Amino acid sequence: MKILPSTHPYLNFEKKEQVWNSNYKNPTYKTGNILIAVLLLLGAASAFLIAKAGLVAAAMIAIVIVGIPMLYAVVAYPEVGILVLMIAAYLLMWVIRLGVNFPLGTLMDALEVLLLLGFFIKQKTNPDWSFMRSPVSKIILIWIFFNLLEALNPVAVSVEAWLYTIRSVAILTLLYFIFVYQIRSVKFIRLILKVWIGLSLFAAAYGYKQEHFGFFPFEQAQLNDPLVISLLFINGVWRKFSIFSDPVAFAYNMVISSLFCICMLTGAFKTWKKVTLLILALFFLLNMLYSGTRGAFVLVPAALVLIAVLNYSKKVLIISIAAGILIGIMIIIPTSNPTIFRFQSAFKPAKDASYNVRKNNQKRIQPYILTHPIGGGLGATGVWGQRFAPNSYLAHFPPDSGYVRVAVEMGWIGLFLICTLMFTILKLGVKNYYLIKDPELKSYCLAATTIVFALNIGNFPQEAIVQFPSNILFFFAAALISITLRLDQSLTQNSANGTIINH
Repeated sequence: MKILPSTHPYLNFEKKEQVWNSNYKNPTYKTGNILIAVLLLLGAASAFLIAKAGLVAAAMIAIVIVGIPMLYAVVAYPEVGILVLMIAAYLLMWVIRLGVNFPLGTLMDALEVLLLLGFFIKQKTNPDWSFMRSPVSKIILIWIFFNLLEALNPVAVSVEAWLYTIRSVAILTLLYFIFVYQIRSVKFIRLILKVWIGLSLFAAAYGYKQEHFGFFPFEQAQLNDPLVISLLFINGVWRKFSIFSDPVAFAYNMVISSLFCICMLTGAFKTWKKVTLLILALFFLLNMLYSGTRGAFVLVPAALVLIAVLNYSKKVLIISIAAGILIGIMIIIPTSNPTIFRFQSAFKPAKDASYNVRKNNQKRIQPYILTHPIGGGLGATGVWGQRFAPNSYLAHFPPDSGYVRVAVEMGWIGLFLICTLMFTILKLGVKNYYLIKDPELKSYCLAATTIVFALNIGNFPQEAIVQFPSNILFFFAAALISITLRLDQSLTQNSANGTIINH
């Protein structure tokens, strides 16, 4: 047996005591002990609260543990905040439909405020207001100012309605400035786009499940309402809404996601990526049909025309002609399929009773718009009008259109401003597309311009830019038009200076 020397630390108790004493006097050692004690106390307190209050206490503890670090991350790391906002915009209505009794709309407002806070903090350390010189930025500021002035509209019957509406029509617009300022690299753009398409794929798969395997029990229970049935059960077929609030939001998301994939086919990507993008585009378009939203059906052909014009070549011309022939066949081919029949009816509006009702409503409201240059006040129509001014003339008027709503609530001046904003964004998109040299950034700019164009058209038959996540994606696309040119110019300048950068 081996005999240990007397100097061995296991036998030298005097030496061991000195080590213990030195550890005890070490501040790091003390801090570690204190931290362990605090964690033990918190664990015991959490167990006690859960035992007494049950799930309520567990939920509150989870909010504290997850929520506080998340608040810090959103403010201090804008990339995290932008991704959290996009994910929340997609999953918001789905979580509500699952039965979560929590003001998730307020949570979205809080996220936007935190992003604004992070924006101003970043401006303190890295001031850069150059993006404010853009014509889009100037018109957005005018638009926001005009929305704020609507609080003083003498014709408005409810300030509360204005307060509830200002969030979705003006405050949300500030996201444009956050995106333009905080998105600083091509790498981050790629990450945002991957998250976006990943979420859209999840939504499409969910819609496919609803179409072929039916609704979940909690969804079916919410459909057992006469009003819901009259809106969603058409010709013996349920219109699908996936994870979104309604079929319109689902359809428009599928449209812009498919258009993004189609535009990426023009970029300098590997063949397997282009094949994947093509499959995704077709899958998104299939789910668009499941939504039964006729206003969305016309957007794809219109957007394809824009893509063909901007990216003109023999190859694009051939593909565009082939796509046009295919769409034409789908429009005229005899069918007993209710989904295809509804698609065909979108291109024959004169024979559609719903379209004629909307047309008559818009004709009826024209005299009011012409005699009220600043409209009847934000929130005068729709849900907020019925809630805060149920006896007013506009409370029960169904605008059924984003532009008609603006014209009614903000007058022809407001309509002129929103149309000017759309025109300016599209003009800048076309201009930047031809200025950008980098193929990848060029394809991103094309996709952003096409998406703004499609939502601009879709805002006439429906309210395309006020629902999640289309509203977030619209301002992201509008910002991406400016971001891509800025990054391209930076790449060109660094290339001229001989600087190699990882973008």
